[in-house]
Amino acid sequence: MATEGKVFYTGLFRHTLDDKGRLTIPSAWRHAHAAEETFLATPHPDGYVAVLPPKEVDLLHAKISGLKMSDAKAQTFAARFFSQTQDFSFDKAGRIGLSAELLQHAGIEKDAVLVGTLTKFNIYNPARWQQEEARASGEHFGDLMRQMDI
Repeated sequence: MATEGKVFYTGLFRHTLDDKGRLTIPSAWRHAHAAEETFLATPHPDGYVAVLPPKEVDLLHAKISGLKMSDAKAQTFAARFFSQTQDFSFDKAGRIGLSAELLQHAGIEKDAVLVGTLTKFNIYNPARWQQEEARASGEHFGDLMRQMDI
């Protein structure tokens, strides 16, 4: 879905890896992009794969480009972060192939849950997604909304 040049990653989709380990991305998310546009997939510390679409990749690129070569902590972070990150674009059928390391990090063997977060999306193992849903359900969801001032 796109409005005035903005792409919205909303909704929840349950997909299964194909025999070659590829995952189909929802058509609503991929049709707003040209086939050659670059996405980044990176392991999130909370046990899922975070996927940054081209606009978010550009923002991250600008931020990383501004890091000083003499800043050892920044350079260590960049090396660690990007050594685990995979860039990709969709194939003609709208599929992506995630590395074995990313799949292992998220605990994805066959089934995956793709969750939109408006500006990007995340890929979860179904059991981990259930844990996230439970954590943010009922009164907890209202508390989260208030904390975010929504």
